[in-house]
Formats: sequence, structure tokens, C-alpha cells
Amino acid sequence: MENTDSKCICEELVFSGFFKANVKSLRNYLYFKFGNEEKANDITQDAFIKLWENCKNVPFEKAKSYIYTIANNASLNEIAHQKVVLKYVQNNTGKDRTNLSPEFLIEEEEFKQKLEKAMSKLTEAQRTAFLLHRIEGKKYHEIADMLGITIKAVEKRIHGALLTLRVEIEQIK
Repeated sequence: MENTDSKCICEELVFSGFFKANVKSLRNYLYFKFGNEEKANDITQDAFIKLWENCKNVPFEKAKSYIYTIANNASLNEIAHQKVVLKYVQNNTGKDRTNLSPEFLIEEEEFKQKLEKAMSKLTEAQRTAFLLHRIEGKKYHEIADMLGITIKAVEKRIHGALLTLRVEIEQIK
């Protein structure tokens, strides 16, 4: 005898409600993970499409974990692709065709390098947890659920990010 109390993610109304409840959070997670809003939207949409396509194999209780796993894997693939593109661009840079003053361009490049250096000291896990907490305003337990880790692990990641950023910011001055 089947349990009639459990929800089936394949039901359109259940899926729609699940989508509405989780789409913004997943999109923001992806945006913080690699900083591109358009790609975050695309990967979010792909994750929900894959959930719909595989809804028979995904119990409702595991649906949130499923979409975050799909999205995380897709974002890791995207980050790897971006690294390849960046390496190509760095090796094939052309003339800078902007009308900004040379002083501004130099200051902008110096700031960019300092910021990249500070952020590069963070692990991906630290950066993701830190941005979800500080920018998105997620609570530790929400971040733990999203990432599939313990609350203590979230605390450790954010603490490590803060320590690293404090050291790097002191060096920037």
C-alpha cells in the first residue's frame, strides 16, 4: 500500500511550488559561486529541467539536494571552461580600445589585481559560504542545507574566509 501523504515531484502543482520556493535561492547560490548572472540563470533553468526530466527517479525529499548537485556540477564545468577562455584571452590580448584616461585605467587595473589576489586566497568553499551569508543573508543552517554540509563546516568556512580577507586587506593598504 502506497503512502498517500508523500508528495510526488512529478505532479505539476508540486513541481511548480517547489520551483517557486527554490529558484531564487539556487540562482543566487550559482551567481555567488562564479559571478555571472546570465550563466547563473541558465544553469538554474537547466537544473530544474533535469529535475523535471528525472522526476520519477527523485523523491520529493531529495529534490532540493538533487538540483543543487546538478547546479554545482554544471557550475564547476562552466568554471573550467571560463579558465580556458581566460587563458586564451590572456595569451591573445589586443589593443585596449577605450576612451578612459590612462591614470584611471592604471588605478582600475591595480585595484582589480589586489581584489583578485585577496579573493584568490579564499577557497571556493569559503568564497561560496561567505557570499551566501554576507551578501544573500542566508543563515548558517540554510547554507548547510544548500551545500550538503554541517552547520559547523559552514561556520569554519566563513571564519576562514574572514581571517584570510583580513590578512589580505591589511596588505593592500
